[in-house]
Amino acid sequence: MGEWAFLGSLLDAVQLQSPLVGRLWLVVMLIFRILVLATVGGAVFEDEQEEFVCNTLQPGCRQTCYDRAFPVSHYRFWLFHILLLSAPPVLFVIYSVHRAGKEAGGADAGPGPPPRRRCYLLSVALRLLAELAFLAGQALLYGFRVAPHFACAGPPCPHTVDCFVSRPTEKTVFVLFYFAVGLLSALLSVAELGHLLWKGRPRARRCRQGAERDGRRHRAREEARQLRPPPPVPPSRPRRPDPCGPPAYAHAAPAGDSEGGSGRSKASLATVRLDLAI
Repeated sequence: MGEWAFLGSLLDAVQLQSPLVGRLWLVVMLIFRILVLATVGGAVFEDEQEEFVCNTLQPGCRQTCYDRAFPVSHYRFWLFHILLLSAPPVLFVIYSVHRAGKEAGGADAGPGPPPRRRCYLLSVALRLLAELAFLAGQALLYGFRVAPHFACAGPPCPHTVDCFVSRPTEKTVFVLFYFAVGLLSALLSVAELGHLLWKGRPRARRCRQGAERDGRRHRAREEARQLRPPPPVPPSRPRRPDPCGPPAYAHAAPAGDSEGGSGRSKASLATVRLDLAI
C-alpha cells in the first residue's frame, strides 16, 4: 500500500486547483479505483493463473491456453490504467509547483493564473482521452463477462483442450463494477471539462470588454487633449528695482535735448571769450 499512498498524496494536491466536479473525480479515483483495486482486486485475481485448469498434461499447453484466454491480466491492465490516468494530474502538480516557484522568485514573465488554467484544461482533456481508450480496450479484450469455460486448440496442445476459470462469477461482478466506475469517471471528466470551458467564456469576455473599454477611454483622452485650447500665458511680473542702480526718477535725457544743451553751452563759452578779448 506504500506506492498507492504516495500516488494518493500526489492526487490530493490536484484538488487545490480543481473545481467541485474535479474533486468528485478524485474521490472516485482514490476510493472506487485505487482503494478497491488494492484491497479487493489483488485477492480476486492473484490466483487466476494458478487456478486456470486444463484437462491435459501436455507441457506448455495450459500456459498457451491461458495466454489466449487472457492476453493481459485484468489486474495488470487496471493497474496500468490507473497509472496512466494519474499521469496528467501529476504533471499538472509539477507544473504548478514550478510556476509557484517562479512567481515567488519574481522571474515570472506573464500572469500566472491563465497559463495554469490552460494546463489544467489540457490535463483534464488527456485524462478523458485515456479513460475512453481504456474503456474501449477493456470491452475489446475481455467483454463484460468472464466465462467459466474456455476451449483451446492449437500447438502445443495435441487437440482441443477444455480449460476452466476459477471464480468466474466473482470476476464478472468485478469487471462490471470497474467498467461502471470507468464510465462514471469519464462522465465526470466531461462535466469538468465543460464546466471549465463555460466558466472561462465570461472571464475571457470580461477581459476583452475591459481591454476595449480602456482603449476607448484612451482614445477619448487623446481627442480631448487635441481639441483643448492652449493654456493662457501667465502675466509677467514687474521687475524689482536694482538697489545699486540709479534712482527711479533719474531718467536718461533724450538725444535731442542733449545735443541742444551742448550747443547752448558752446555758444555761451564763445560769448565769454569774445568779452575777454575786448
